Amino acid sequence: MSTVNGTNSATSSTGTSSTTSKSTALGQEQFLTLLVAQLQYQDPLNPSDPTEFTSQLAQYSQLEQLFNLNDSMDQLAAATNSSERYSALSLIDQDVVVENSDFTFGGDPVQVGYRIDGTVTDASLVIKNSSGKTVATLDATDLSEGNHFLTWDGKDASGNTLASGTYSITINAKNADGSSATLTPLVRSRVTGIDLSGTEAKIITGLGEYKISSLYGAYKSNQSGSGSS
Repeated sequence: MSTVNGTNSATSSTGTSSTTSKSTALGQEQFLTLLVAQLQYQDPLNPSDPTEFTSQLAQYSQLEQLFNLNDSMDQLAAATNSSERYSALSLIDQDVVVENSDFTFGGDPVQVGYRIDGTVTDASLVIKNSSGKTVATLDATDLSEGNHFLTWDGKDASGNTLASGTYSITINAKNADGSSATLTPLVRSRVTGIDLSGTEAKIITGLGEYKISSLYGAYKSNQSGSGSS
């Protein structure tokens, strides 16, 4: 396309500077404005090359399609996020398995567990209070791959019922060669509510609040799920 005359150059320079100060990318409206300006100030004796003009129109069409595609993707992402958040409401009154080492003890027996990926020869779950003191140790009874659960009655090694509060799980495990193995700590509890106030939904259980992304599985209250109990 022909070079714009002096008046157009000044106008384009001003418009470009303004655009650059707002964004480093050429927007849809700015592209169309420059295109119209070139047509307005072209030399009547040397009009724009129709082939080049057609090419610029095609570029504008592609730019418009990209903007529309971005808008559609944003809408799709928002709809998906909203759907996932509200679908979490169906978890209420179901038992869920969550990857977490912390839980709240309120006086009732607690299901704590571990996930094994690979082969281990020995494992135990150490229950610690909020001060980091060991209050109970549970020997893992199933060393096969998968999720397994043990019931802690809330008592220490002497049989004394411990106070309500926050406790944590530490897992000690060994591989066949005697080296330390890493197992994933799990807790299982009934969902009593869903918190949708944040960017990610949280499940509210009798053992605490957990992000929906930490969920390993959900079961009806009469299902035991995988692993030992």
